[in-house]
Amino acid sequence: MARVALLSNPRSTGNRSLLPRIRAFCAEHRDVFHYEVESVDQIGDALRTIARVRPKILVLNGGDGTVQATLTELYHGEHFGVTPPPVAVLPNGKTNLIALDLGAVGDPLAALQRIIDIARDDMAPHIVARELIALSHGEANDRPVLGMFLGGAGLADSMLYCRNKIYPLGLPNSISHALTALALLVTMIFGVRARFLPPSPRPVSVSVLRQGVLTGTFAVMIVTTLHKLVLGWRQAQTDKSGALQLMMVEQKPGSLVGATIASIFGRLGRQSMAGVHIERGDEIRIEGERSSVILDGELFEAKAGFPIVLTPTAPVPFLSLAA
Repeated sequence: MARVALLSNPRSTGNRSLLPRIRAFCAEHRDVFHYEVESVDQIGDALRTIARVRPKILVLNGGDGTVQATLTELYHGEHFGVTPPPVAVLPNGKTNLIALDLGAVGDPLAALQRIIDIARDDMAPHIVARELIALSHGEANDRPVLGMFLGGAGLADSMLYCRNKIYPLGLPNSISHALTALALLVTMIFGVRARFLPPSPRPVSVSVLRQGVLTGTFAVMIVTTLHKLVLGWRQAQTDKSGALQLMMVEQKPGSLVGATIASIFGRLGRQSMAGVHIERGDEIRIEGERSSVILDGELFEAKAGFPIVLTPTAPVPFLSLAA
């Protein structure tokens, strides 16, 4: 039995330089079963094959799209029966939010070696449970797509802007993200409009089950089940329950400036702020004509009569390197 199964997508941006090192590493470690796919369409077949070797840990090596597609197939395909192995994610790709949440940072090969060491010992202290976000259009036969981080409203437009306009420049990720944030601030706070800047957000309506509806134009919309939150956002002390964490910032200069300052000092979510909405719930509906959201790198769009519906799954086991 292989202790570790590694699923790699050679077409992921980060693997263009990393994969030769990954292949050499796996050739030297017989307890690693390495499977490569050429497209996300092959992930179902890959998991069926991996299930035959009964690994103790399933490691994902790819970008956001690879992770999102694998989590969806792993959850719906039931290739491992009722006891799937815990999932680990290598720090590869552009954003690495899931890897960061699980304590995987730095060199991917160092993280992989750490995973192998954990697999050789008692893994229990490193197993953590995370709910996934199930995205659908609310139809009975709709197979939900699963992920852990969703960006919408102006944030989705900015993520697409970064992907389509900034990443092709070939700059380091940190600089690309800083330029995108600067462009977002110029657009949202100062109202500057230009073809080389992100577009204006469209109006959107967001409802949280049993907690009301928020309607307007928002610069930022985030829904996540991650524990290590972004933008300095902290989970507020509240009696509201629910696995889905929602944050929205209205497209108003005062709200954006206040949220930005609170984010810099790690205070976002600690207290109420005008134009900043933080909620928790177990069902979130997003409605708006051609309102885009991005779930772990994949684009979805709400249309008239077809809202985007978000619900949490049952907890899924993951492997944390931070434990």
